[in-house]
Amino acid sequence: MFKSASNGNHRRIPFSKLWLGTFAGFLLAFSAWAMNALASAQAPKKDAIPELASSRFAWLAAGADWLDPPAGLRGPIKNDSDHPFHGNLDGPGQVTLRIGNYKDPVLKPWAAAQMRVSNEEVLSGKRGLPFSAQSRCYPGGVPGQLLFPAEPFYFIQTPKQVWMIWQRDHMVRRVYLTNKHSDKVTPSWFGESIGHYENGDTLVIDTIGLSTKNSYIDNYRTPHTEKLHVVERLKLSADGKMLEAMVTVDDPDTFNEPLHMVQRWRKADNPLLETVCAEDNFDYFHQNLFPLPEAKKPDF
Repeated sequence: MFKSASNGNHRRIPFSKLWLGTFAGFLLAFSAWAMNALASAQAPKKDAIPELASSRFAWLAAGADWLDPPAGLRGPIKNDSDHPFHGNLDGPGQVTLRIGNYKDPVLKPWAAAQMRVSNEEVLSGKRGLPFSAQSRCYPGGVPGQLLFPAEPFYFIQTPKQVWMIWQRDHMVRRVYLTNKHSDKVTPSWFGESIGHYENGDTLVIDTIGLSTKNSYIDNYRTPHTEKLHVVERLKLSADGKMLEAMVTVDDPDTFNEPLHMVQRWRKADNPLLETVCAEDNFDYFHQNLFPLPEAKKPDF
């Protein structure tokens, strides 16, 4: 038979109660250890790689306009308040065209003037629709390509590169997993993008060398110069069902301060299909649309 124990005041405590108390404490300690171990196991490793690429799913944009950043940061260019925008997804009402706010004080005078001319082309009836890169079979540039809606895009992840492939015309943007830009970068549609992973859930992309012809940072036709520097932080949600990009645009010759913008995509079960933009893409209603890009000479 086991003897009972006593405390400092010599009050005798039954051994069964002492054993139960000790066992309960052990359980609490073990539970705390298990929870910490589980949390550590589930927490993304700093050098882990988020699963962005798959043959089973794609990413579909939540909308065609930049969302506002966290409070305190300068956000994107909006529509002109004199011409409110009403899109296809905004409920009942007449759909209107995107007329950018050229009066935004963040714009340098030349950029404001260019946006005003673009607006007047549409408001005067000179053009039935404003320029939209993907609808006229042009690449959307960086970061404008992130706003393309309706059709999904896909990732291919390799040890040295990440490819972003849009179903529309199979536009391909390459991100090189290195920490240094080339000494000399020739401007191009998607520029030179370098990147790295962070915290197991984020792809950080740094882009320079962006050409300016028919290249805008949004669907309000906000222009930029070749000094444009774009940093994108593409973060996967905890459940893996959403992807969010926090984008910073810096161009001292166009903006008086950097702009911060957000875009989101949802994961969608969608096999990669073939969409050829230029096929049957004519100006049927005589709206004086921007012409489709054409090669100066045939490939063969």
